[in-house]
Amino acid sequence: MSDNRAPAKLNKVDKAAILLLSLGETDAAQVLRHMGPKEVQRVGVAMAQMRNIHREQVEQVMSEFVEIVGDQTSLGVGADGYIRKMLTQALGEDKANNLIDRILLGGSTSGLDSLKWMEPRAVADVIRYEHPQIQAIVVAYLDPDQAAEVLSHFDHKVRLDIVLRVSSLNTVQPSALKELNLILEKQFAGNASTTRTTMGGVKRAADIMNFLDSSVEGQLMDSIREVDEDLSTQIEDLMFVFDNLADVDDRGIQALLREVSSDVLVLALKGSDEAIKEKVFKNMSKRAAELLRDDLEAKGPVRVSDVESAQKEILTIARRMAEAGEIVLGGKGGEEMI
Repeated sequence: MSDNRAPAKLNKVDKAAILLLSLGETDAAQVLRHMGPKEVQRVGVAMAQMRNIHREQVEQVMSEFVEIVGDQTSLGVGADGYIRKMLTQALGEDKANNLIDRILLGGSTSGLDSLKWMEPRAVADVIRYEHPQIQAIVVAYLDPDQAAEVLSHFDHKVRLDIVLRVSSLNTVQPSALKELNLILEKQFAGNASTTRTTMGGVKRAADIMNFLDSSVEGQLMDSIREVDEDLSTQIEDLMFVFDNLADVDDRGIQALLREVSSDVLVLALKGSDEAIKEKVFKNMSKRAAELLRDDLEAKGPVRVSDVESAQKEILTIARRMAEAGEIVLGGKGGEEMI
């Protein structure tokens, strides 16, 4: 029996998945080679979940892609400038600079970058017997969610030491990174650079703390408070938790909801307060809000860990969108608007 329903609205990840599926295995593989581990995982999951793609959806994606490419670049002309602008817009200036140098200056991927493709337990095993400062540099370099998982494989005393060191990091000398890459049996990509590399700091520590399990985060924050109360206050002020979504403006919530699956949203809201629920309901159509309320009422008891996992998934999407300039996060970690 044919499905006459209108095709679902596609988010950016779905569009990327459709484009790659349309390219074929060889060309898609070439594209994926230039993507980071988190991007590959997200697009890969979307590709695996694709079912019954409508022809008009494929045509829409192809049309948008051709239009974007046609508007943004003239192939072979001013390629360096285009690459710099594209990566800076996509990743932000800090993240883009090292990647731009590797692409345009012919550098190789550093050993630190290779860690981002490894399982958190494997990364923990790699650095387990290294000097605590080396451990802190690695944790500060990783994406916050991966860094939090790496920390979960250490005991409390080691976690505390690493987070305190991450908080005090500001810049790292190239020589320290060279030493670390030698440990990882890789050549340091930026060995021609004379500048220090910025990483770590209180904000990075707060980002990592956001991804720790609630029990671990609470215990660790108590210990940080015992060591340095001012530092614990700074970290808490910079943390952005699920309840802070109530402070995001309506347009931001609407954009966020378009990127979140209904199953994840229901699970996350099971453990949230009424302010968050009402924020979500008022930014949905009346019909969608009624369906969501029904789903919440019908949902039986759920494990706290499952609720926390769903909330963290939504927070990950929110932070990614904030970094891309698509939404502005309020609450503890938000910036004031003037």
